[in-house]
Amino acid sequence: MAKIRSTTVVGIYHNGEVCVGADGQATMDKHVAKSNVKKIRKLLDGKIVTGFAGSTADAFTLLERFEEKLNAYQSNMKRAAIELAKDWRKDQYLRKLEAMMVVANKEELLIISGTGDVLEPDNQIAAIGSGSMFAHAAALALKKHAPHLTAEEMVRESLNIAADICIYTNHNLVIEKPKQ
Repeated sequence: MAKIRSTTVVGIYHNGEVCVGADGQATMDKHVAKSNVKKIRKLLDGKIVTGFAGSTADAFTLLERFEEKLNAYQSNMKRAAIELAKDWRKDQYLRKLEAMMVVANKEELLIISGTGDVLEPDNQIAAIGSGSMFAHAAALALKKHAPHLTAEEMVRESLNIAADICIYTNHNLVIEKPKQ
């Protein structure tokens, strides 16, 4: 059975601003199955932005669980992510889910991995998915050599560079910032 794959999600914290973006491509085997998938979601009336990679059904399951944790822990994103990761490791059903998430609020950027880890990314750049290494490398270069750009401009350009060189990434971008 052909596996549906491919996503590039990147989040950047730069000069007091956070932004998360993703491309729109889903690939089945060697063919583009869909070119305008929406991989970015807003939670808590836009105060938290999430981007997901992996199985869509699994990602939505994790998003629902994450939102439950946010409600249980008074919108504390880091605490909700850690509690989700604990459940992910303990729960036999959750352990089989194949997805990752980038989550961001106005102050923080986290990666919640498919192994139940919560990571605060180095250099305040979070990238997941098939094209993540391309987008991550581009974001590092932009932060170092074009610090005058906004986080949103860096996310957009990182994703466009990834789309130019990664066959699993396209130029149909969705980019969001958490509400202040």
